[in-house]
Formats: sequence, C-alpha cells, structure tokens
Amino acid sequence: MAGARASSHGGLKAYTVGFVLSLGLTALSFAAVMSGLIPRETQLPAITVLAVIQLLVQLGFFLHLGASPEQRSNTAIFVLTILLIATVVAGSLWVIHNANVNMMPIQMSPEQARAGE
Repeated sequence: MAGARASSHGGLKAYTVGFVLSLGLTALSFAAVMSGLIPRETQLPAITVLAVIQLLVQLGFFLHLGASPEQRSNTAIFVLTILLIATVVAGSLWVIHNANVNMMPIQMSPEQARAGE
C-alpha cells in the first residue's frame, strides 16, 4: 500500500521541476507585458496560452492528475467538477442576461418610463 502511494505522488525532483517551470512561465508572462517586445494586440493571447500551460504544469506536478490507472478517478472528479462549475456560471450568466433584457426596453427613455408611472 505504501509503495502505491509513493508512486502516485512525485518526489522532491518532480516538485522542484514543477516549481521551476511555474516560475519560468510566470516570468515569461510578466516579460510579455513589461518588455514591449510583444505587440499589444497579441499580449492577451500570449498570456492566456502561458496561463493554460501553467495550469497544466500545476495539475500534473502538484495535484498529480494524469491518465495513470491510480489517478483516473481523481482526474474524472476534477473534470466533472469543472463541468459543474461551468454549468452553474453559464446558467447564472444566462439568467442575468435575460433579466437585464426584460427589465426595461432599450427604446424607452427614462422620461418615457417616468411618464408611464
């Protein structure tokens, strides 16, 4: 049992590699904005790509999520949690948008709304 637990978690080397990669990706994101070498219109996509890469590094090196047999249930739970959160956020945004659209027609000015009272 202890051998399976040790194999599912990384050692000091894996944590160090993950930490160095995370620091490097953070430095690249900072440099993308501060150096001025990347045009302004491509800074947001560059930072987004670096953020997704950093997310994958942290999921792999620190949370130990992967496709190995002992990690499949953890990965499945993580994916389902993300889907649940996305569903709640999307549903909330949909309800808020519909409430906003149905509150007052755009064609009506505040003066017309007050006249209807």
